[in-house]
Amino acid sequence: MALEEFKAQISLLLEEMVNQPEDVREVQEQLREKLREMRAMGLPLPDDLVELESRLDSDFDATEA
Repeated sequence: MALEEFKAQISLLLEEMVNQPEDVREVQEQLREKLREMRAMGLPLPDDLVELESRLDSDFDATEA
């Protein structure tokens, strides 16, 4: 899968997080999966998405505590 295709899919996921906040946990997990796929393929991860992933992990840890 090409980098541009990943970016498009991630963009759709981010849009879904905004438009359907009731499904935010599911969408967050899908986003994490896309980033894992990109890493596995050796594709560069945009800094803003790495930061978002870190913030999602922090938010998740805070709600689990």
